Amino acid sequence: MTTVALEDRRVGEVLVDFRDVGMTYQGGTLALEHIDVTVRRGEFVTVVGPSGCGKSTLLRIAAGLERETAGECDTRTDRVGFVFQDATLLPWRSVQQNVELLAELNGRSRAERAVTAREAIDLVGLSGFEKSMPRELSGGMRMRASLARSLTLDPDLFLFDEPFGALDEITRQRLNDELLRLFVAKGFGGLFITHSVAEAVYLSTRVVVMSGRPGHVVDVVDVPFDMPRDPDIRYTPEFGDLVGRVSHSLKEAHA
Repeated sequence: MTTVALEDRRVGEVLVDFRDVGMTYQGGTLALEHIDVTVRRGEFVTVVGPSGCGKSTLLRIAAGLERETAGECDTRTDRVGFVFQDATLLPWRSVQQNVELLAELNGRSRAERAVTAREAIDLVGLSGFEKSMPRELSGGMRMRASLARSLTLDPDLFLFDEPFGALDEITRQRLNDELLRLFVAKGFGGLFITHSVAEAVYLSTRVVVMSGRPGHVVDVVDVPFDMPRDPDIRYTPEFGDLVGRVSHSLKEAHA
């Protein structure tokens, strides 16, 4: 895997574009309506909203796993990484073998996928655990392995469906820091789902606030803090003000 500097990867290139997107399921449930969201290379966009508002549906549409029923979603790259709420590691495969899986399914040679996997494992801080089985890892380590598996695809667009929601706060903050380090190093575009307003503000260049079902955008908050981001920014008044604004928007959407 070749590490590509952020400035070399066409910063600002549109990777996924939702234009007036709606989603109605076969049973008649209207999940999404009038969604306009664009993610460019070098942007990390986080979506917050109540359970059932269609956040995960947005990711599935972007990944091509579901098809919108109104409007249009244009995903402009085939190199898409998807990290789920659960690490989804195969219990009978080691860390190395799990991380190699996507490259294996894509038909890469054994030698190539082994090298790529080792580089990804090193990037997420799991060197030394290549032969470990998933049952031997902590929750945070399993999520690191899941990240590494998607990194082997060198994705242009990274989709994250609440990957850290089940972790304790210390582990969650540590993985937030690691994810931002990867974002700065690799220069992908990120679309991240979370219920944590503080996590959303810390990770993002932009936070999208959604209403309850049917989900629609009620506010968009730009986050002005530079990347790479100092972890201590979490304790500043400016950070608190942004968390307060996003929280207020969520509250107003459900008043």
